[in-house]
Amino acid sequence: MGIEVKSWELAFVPHALASAGAVMVLVWCIYLRGGLAWESSNKSLIFNIHPVLMLIGFIILGGEAIMSYKSLPLRKEVKKVVHLVLHAIALILGIIGIYAAFKYHNESSIANLYSLHSWLGIGIIVLYGIQWIYGFVVFFYPGGAAGLRRESLPWHVVVGLFVYILAVANAAIGFLEKLTFLESSGLAKYGAEAYLVNFTAIVTILYGALVIITVFSKAPQDDDFSYSAI
Repeated sequence: MGIEVKSWELAFVPHALASAGAVMVLVWCIYLRGGLAWESSNKSLIFNIHPVLMLIGFIILGGEAIMSYKSLPLRKEVKKVVHLVLHAIALILGIIGIYAAFKYHNESSIANLYSLHSWLGIGIIVLYGIQWIYGFVVFFYPGGAAGLRRESLPWHVVVGLFVYILAVANAAIGFLEKLTFLESSGLAKYGAEAYLVNFTAIVTILYGALVIITVFSKAPQDDDFSYSAI
């Protein structure tokens, strides 16, 4: 199954949404929430690292990694390296982002892993890591036999998209959870910050949806330069 729109043309829209989402989360965490810090007496600055890295580092870079294999008009081996490296960076930044949330909780005497958002987050990062390791070993180095690669590819794509969809959904849950906490502490429900957080979540969802659509769009060339449609 494929969408009769060229992937490199369609990819401009999620790129624009990615830029908008990155700016919005930075404005929220730096301008409205006071900034970012790894060590601070104001523990909220430590927490602010979490949404920045999870959106820009994990969701956006992860999405770019997925789209790179379908939208870039490059040789298959080059796209494979770009795909692998972007996913590796996304995984590393995602792990740091999750650690920042634990660090904030620990230094603020807040319990860990009590919410659906946190449970899903741990599961998603573990699945993402397993997916990356499997992809590296089977498709990159040392590389599996041709039959194994052929049989694994559809599952690699499906599992990857499943994990990514979960990540985008969990990001939306995270924005909702944080905004609910802020509003219960006195933040205006119809204020500028509340609107910014909600619109950032909407942009994140739209970006994720367009990443998935790009996967089903028409590749630059109808050969082995790109993985085949599911």
